[in-house]
Amino acid sequence: MFYQSRDRDINFIKARKNHKCYGMGLGIMILDDVYPGFPGDVRNASAFNFPIQYEVIKGVDNLNLMHEEDKTPLIEPIINAAKHLESMGCRAIVAECGYFAWFQKEVAGSVNVPVYMSSLMQVPLIQQAIGPKKDVGILCAEKGCLTDGHLQHVGIDLNSNYFIHGTQDDYVVKDFENLWDERVRPEVPAATYKNTENELIEIVKDIAKNHPHMGALMLECTGMQPFARAIQREIEIPVFSWGTLLELAYSSAVHPDYYGHV
Repeated sequence: MFYQSRDRDINFIKARKNHKCYGMGLGIMILDDVYPGFPGDVRNASAFNFPIQYEVIKGVDNLNLMHEEDKTPLIEPIINAAKHLESMGCRAIVAECGYFAWFQKEVAGSVNVPVYMSSLMQVPLIQQAIGPKKDVGILCAEKGCLTDGHLQHVGIDLNSNYFIHGTQDDYVVKDFENLWDERVRPEVPAATYKNTENELIEIVKDIAKNHPHMGALMLECTGMQPFARAIQREIEIPVFSWGTLLELAYSSAVHPDYYGHV
């Protein structure tokens, strides 16, 4: 294992207003649901190379986040969780699920650190990167729950070059149901990596076949990014996920230094 010496430029420290902890990285708000995530899933801290502080948003779960039409009762606990992470010293705040897009403006306006409520915030950037002649494919959990409002709240032009498919309505990934859908979720939620990978790859291959002008793929759901590299091997286009957003969020809040030679 490689150990770096301390940063010699840190010679003097002082308190930041209302910050109780230091050396923090990303504060991640997670749903009030009990299920595991493979390494790479936002709720599995083991795969990320920066500090993570979790905060469970009490009373906000997959069911009410995605299926309740009136989301007003969810605003207060979400903002409270964001404020607590900020007070802990987190340098940026992230949410677990892409459907938190609905609350981007409210949460960003309630704290003084950068806020990234949805992986879908990357879509306008991707569109600029691939140009107007290619489409951004968005693969989400349930297409029927991803409304125009969600998209607009993270800056997506409804008349722009994207399309959406859902793994749980246009297709089926059985283990995603076992983990996320509390209406059918078993008492002990579980998933098999290879089964999920195989099902996702078949879905993405079908999407690529039916959308020959797809120039990039956006994986909305945190549970999809453990399989992003395998997906990319199959379709050979840029793939974006929560992972790419987390790297952006952290590196912009705590910019890396560079060591090399000339």
